[in-house]
Amino acid sequence: MCGIAGIFNMNGNKEISMDTLKGMAAILKHRGPDGVGFYKDERIGLVHTRLSIIDLESGWQPIHNEDKTIWITFNGEIFNYIELRKVLEDKGHKFYTKSDTEVIVHLYEAYGTECLKHLNGQFAFVIWDKNQEILFIARDRVGIRPLFYTFINGSIMFASEIKSLFADSRVKREIDPRALDQIFTFWMNIPPRTAFKEIRELPAGHYMIVKNGNYQVEQYWDLDFTPDDSVKSEEEYAEELRELLIDSTRLRLRADVSVGAYLSGGIDSSVITTLIKKYTNNPLRTFSVVFHDEVYDESIYQKQMIEHLNTDHSAIKCSYSDIGKIFPDVIWHTEMPILRTAPAPLYLLSKLVRENGYKVVLTGEGADEILAGYDIFKETKIRKFLEKFPDSKFRPLILKRLYPYLANSPTKSVQYSRAFFEVDTDSYPERYYSHIPRWDMTSKIKLFFSDHIKEELNGYKKFGELSSLLSDNIDSFDYLSKAQYLEIKTLLSNYLLSSQGDRMAMGNSVEGRYPFLDHRVMEFCCKLPPNVRMQTLTEKYILKKSMSDLLPVTITKRTKQPYMAPDSKSFFNSGTLDYVEEMFSDSALKRCGCFDIKKTKKIFEKCRKGLAIGFKDNMAFVGILSTQLLYNLFIEQFPANTLNEEIKSKGNYSGRHKGT
Repeated sequence: MCGIAGIFNMNGNKEISMDTLKGMAAILKHRGPDGVGFYKDERIGLVHTRLSIIDLESGWQPIHNEDKTIWITFNGEIFNYIELRKVLEDKGHKFYTKSDTEVIVHLYEAYGTECLKHLNGQFAFVIWDKNQEILFIARDRVGIRPLFYTFINGSIMFASEIKSLFADSRVKREIDPRALDQIFTFWMNIPPRTAFKEIRELPAGHYMIVKNGNYQVEQYWDLDFTPDDSVKSEEEYAEELRELLIDSTRLRLRADVSVGAYLSGGIDSSVITTLIKKYTNNPLRTFSVVFHDEVYDESIYQKQMIEHLNTDHSAIKCSYSDIGKIFPDVIWHTEMPILRTAPAPLYLLSKLVRENGYKVVLTGEGADEILAGYDIFKETKIRKFLEKFPDSKFRPLILKRLYPYLANSPTKSVQYSRAFFEVDTDSYPERYYSHIPRWDMTSKIKLFFSDHIKEELNGYKKFGELSSLLSDNIDSFDYLSKAQYLEIKTLLSNYLLSSQGDRMAMGNSVEGRYPFLDHRVMEFCCKLPPNVRMQTLTEKYILKKSMSDLLPVTITKRTKQPYMAPDSKSFFNSGTLDYVEEMFSDSALKRCGCFDIKKTKKIFEKCRKGLAIGFKDNMAFVGILSTQLLYNLFIEQFPANTLNEEIKSKGNYSGRHKGT
């Protein structure tokens, strides 16, 4: 896992500043603290900051082919690189390293852009083909690893993180009101849009070709929930799923450093840790977050799994004040406003991992999306049932199956549940049915937008952008599959794997790996019959069946509790934090210009007094605070000059320079 960046002259030769490349590298040091490498010629400058995991001695980047006409800077891991290397060697390709990076170079030589179909991994890379004068940029299938770009003065700049682009003072730093509208509706930006104007994100499962002064973005992969014609028994499905997960887990343990695992106490991480213990020789080292607040704490289940697997375990106990204190650091790494504090404890967790000498962890992300684990999927089934049978005597009992872990659950009262579930769906395309209650509730916090932002958004149609992200096949999927596909394309790729995944782990130089997101596992699960993914209201039914003989019944039968963290309470538990007071001051709100000062001061006082109620108040507070921090960190106080001086002096951050 690493950081990558660079500049490519789209229209011919033009001098590329080495100081600029060094500045872009400096700000990515957290992604690659083990060293930095450069390649530069008349057309391109490539940057690589290294977190050494595979081929520790010779795997330094950028890497080239035999005659140095193809160069790559690569972030991520190719898990099937050993098998691919054997195929390529049989074709006559010569290697000078033992790294997975060099495999991509030769795979591109052999197959061109079709090389992507051969890769099992999580990646973002840039290849410079000197002979064909082609720049080839690609991102993994589900967006585990990030890639951003912008155009300036006839050049394209690219980087693993937006802040690296901002290291060049020519790049404008300005918050995009349309991005705010998307985040305050969908919880995420719809790629290629980002939180900043003129900064774009390469969407998951896409690649870009830059040639002859033009660029083109193409999709190479997407999930398809069209039913499989083959009919199998539940036992056959369960066995096939288990075998796929065993292989996926084994592949993701490939490394030349020690690999650990997160163990939350939920079924997903319990499955992964169990497979490591049962089917590999890898020492089982696990890590978890526990909370002072029992509402969020799952330590009782963590202890059960620790004892069941006899794992060497470390945990970090997270308090309200811990979250409040590190929240500015969290926003520095997310590079976008967020509506929940959930990333913060994960940032602390990755810090614990790194302090214990580990660079790599396996986690359970992705299982809820591909196997229908979230309450939003149950909610969709229940809404469909209640629309068909509005007077059903089972209504109260069914509603109790939703959100049992929430103190202010929308199902606690008939009046509240009607207000939450019975929203206007007629004004939305049917494909969005499952997510309308969530989006409708979240959109209410846009009442805090300033008149200036509201004017900027007048006439803006965000659903047009969302539609461009989705497959035309979505309308043929059953309603559960539609809901899952929508969740994968929105929240998984553009929030969970970024703000809670890559950014929180790499902020402490830790690489996360996700066995459930092996494309073979995902493609298998989306072809499963819907009632096998969720049987009645039993989420992840086939996963539980496949692991029933390996996991404690207390884990497979426990009530689903999604990962959450305390929100507004985290900022006022021990008095108001100074930076929070400043971010909600009249002067700071006026400078940012995104929020109505009077309304914002009211929600601040409401939360400060401990009177916040439910999701709406908490999301409003966190969303406003994170936006204010984003403006402060990236618009007002951006520290590019300091970082440039740091890399120029180098210190112990060794640089390797290749090229002209």
